Amino acid sequence: MSIFHAMNVSGSGLTAQRLRMDTISSNLANIDSTRATMNADGEYEPYRRKMTVFQAKDEGFSSMLQKATQRGGSVGSGVRVSEIAEDQEPFKLVYNPQHPDANEAGYFEMPNVDPLKETVDMMSATRSYEANITAVNASKTMLMKALEIGK
Repeated sequence: MSIFHAMNVSGSGLTAQRLRMDTISSNLANIDSTRATMNADGEYEPYRRKMTVFQAKDEGFSSMLQKATQRGGSVGSGVRVSEIAEDQEPFKLVYNPQHPDANEAGYFEMPNVDPLKETVDMMSATRSYEANITAVNASKTMLMKALEIGK
């Protein structure tokens, strides 16, 4: 285990949370985009909410258990974003007969982005980012104290 292992783990968390915040920002920026993509029929579809999916950098539980039982073995090596998935919730129907995308009944589809849910996710990502910053600063302080021992 390297002396920088804790910083590497926190660094991977910082990178993952930053991508999560970027994805949330993209969702909020496209909250009114009714023509984001074209489907197989050649018709436009609204923007579909995107979500980041995290995964441990290790191979799985068995490898983590084996490392934990070994003498001096380190457990965990951080987190990574395995994919950016699209939320499959149905689009919201809004009644406005004057809208250019309205059907014969006067309804059109809006993106499945909920601003409240995105705000809560952004707060969670921000708190996780801050926790990783705190862990990096604590590791840095411990390394500096270890260097002062040799004086």
